[in-house]
Amino acid sequence: MGLSDLKRRLTSSVQQLDQARLQERYQGLGLTPIADAPLRVPVRLGGEVQETRVVPRAGAPSLEVTVADGTGRATAVFTGTKKIHGLGLGRGVLVEGVARLERNHLLLVNPAYTLLA
Repeated sequence: MGLSDLKRRLTSSVQQLDQARLQERYQGLGLTPIADAPLRVPVRLGGEVQETRVVPRAGAPSLEVTVADGTGRATAVFTGTKKIHGLGLGRGVLVEGVARLERNHLLLVNPAYTLLA
């Protein structure tokens, strides 16, 4: 760690440091940054689980998992399930599916996923 890195760490906000950490963590995996994800075509996104919640959708429970990569946030919706073992807060995950906008949020419904270390 050089002096310029120390200066950056001391003058940056916690949010800026967290965004930089996430961007560095998922760099080099061949992923599309969430902020640049195209709509209505297959995408491969990766990031850290920031939030999970169970919500009713069409009369059945659905697990909503919010993933952040430092450039933005996306929500993966797994219909018909309340829990996915291993998919908890802070866990790295790669999701593949078709992205769409719903209420100004990027959404992937029933994507394929891979848990990352």
